[in-house]
Amino acid sequence: MNYSIIFYILGYVLKVEGIFLLFPAAVGLIYREKEFLSFLVCGLALILIGVLATLKKPKNQVFFAKEGFITVALSWVEISLFGALPFLISGDIPNFTDAFFEATSGFTTTGASILTNVEALSHASLFWRSFTHWIGGMGILVFLLSVLPIAGGATMHLMRAESPGPQVGKIVPKIRDTALILYIIYSVMTVVEIIILICGRMPIFDAVTLSLGTAGTGGFSIKNSGLSEYSAFSQYVIAIFMILFGVNFNAYFLIVRRRFKEAFIEEARWYFCIIAVAVTIITLNTLGVFKTAEESFRHALFHVGSIITTTGYSTADYNILYPELSKVIIVLLMFCGACAGSTGGGIKVSRIAILIKTVKGEISRIVHPNAVKKIRFEGKGLDGSVVGSISVFFAAYFFVFAASLLVVSFDNFDFTTNFTAVTSTINNIGPGLSKVGPSGNFSEFSKLSKYVLSFDMITGRLEIFPMLLLLSPATWKRSITVRKRKNAER
Repeated sequence: MNYSIIFYILGYVLKVEGIFLLFPAAVGLIYREKEFLSFLVCGLALILIGVLATLKKPKNQVFFAKEGFITVALSWVEISLFGALPFLISGDIPNFTDAFFEATSGFTTTGASILTNVEALSHASLFWRSFTHWIGGMGILVFLLSVLPIAGGATMHLMRAESPGPQVGKIVPKIRDTALILYIIYSVMTVVEIIILICGRMPIFDAVTLSLGTAGTGGFSIKNSGLSEYSAFSQYVIAIFMILFGVNFNAYFLIVRRRFKEAFIEEARWYFCIIAVAVTIITLNTLGVFKTAEESFRHALFHVGSIITTTGYSTADYNILYPELSKVIIVLLMFCGACAGSTGGGIKVSRIAILIKTVKGEISRIVHPNAVKKIRFEGKGLDGSVVGSISVFFAAYFFVFAASLLVVSFDNFDFTTNFTAVTSTINNIGPGLSKVGPSGNFSEFSKLSKYVLSFDMITGRLEIFPMLLLLSPATWKRSITVRKRKNAER
């Protein structure tokens, strides 16, 4: 294990987080809030610590997959811990456990909150909550890769460990250029949404914060009523952009290059088909719930887009208003998630599609034992290692899910609350059903449950394995043994 390069990158992460903290400090200053000082002090302190940690570049910059996974896992724990400090110091969230939960929820783009009165927060804290969504959406290490050559060619290990989805590749030869292109596309789409919302007469602060949350597929609202108070135009705009941010960003790069046929890949077709079917069923199922068919369609489109992309915004309390069929579809979409390579969470459409094809192929082999038929996805044949890795992912996913559900159940809430609380956090969605529905929050959970759910958020955002590797004794035991052996040889 190359500890020197890991600590070096962690120092850079602190430095970047410190710079990001200056933005909410500026917002607080604009609105003449005393809370700006908390963000300013924290930001400057993190920059100083980061500078000191990166003064000396490690001689050994050899970087393998294990270091990549460990670095990414530690980075996300680090940014969540330090990102909670401004909430705590400003007094907006005076309890550390709650502040850590809120910060973790922000960076992992989950949007689950412990706040009972969001509107009581300062503008600085409201902006920071939404800004953490935007930072975490594409990934803080992907941002670092776009501006800094940290570890040479081995940076692909960082990108693969942090980027959501079963496969991550380069869209241009250099990893740094790939990361930069992704962030440019991400930033341009965010700015476009802000401009459209402002043109639709949404207040500037609201447009900025909601767009940051949409881009990162987060879900923190700045109003207690969610997005129900905004115009139908604004709700349609946000719904459309949520769905767009749930598409693999490689597709947008291909569109810019005018390679339209390559952009509309098989996963995207599955994605849009699932959305179309879900919206149709929920619209028809809620025709008697809302006043007009247009309202039923708008709320269905918004909530389907919000849940499948794991954003978590809401325009109505589907926990109370929706019939059981619609609520079941909502829960199923929580597991589905968006496309690989997007800012969305969940299991991912590509894994669902491959799993369905695998089951179909197994049935075909039973019926026709002598037939040789390879599973194909995106026009390519899948080898056994890809199918095997997805099967292992599902096993690890449900192991973490079951263990978390058991621990959370000690709080003695109803099954729906416990089940959807774990579902919404491990899939980075935010709201669930019952006590954690759109009108509820996570404030009533015990400290233990909040830490478990925070772990689920990071684990879900990083696709399970980086956090499991971080907690595995074998990871550290082997490294310690190797170091002892080298010291003995010296």
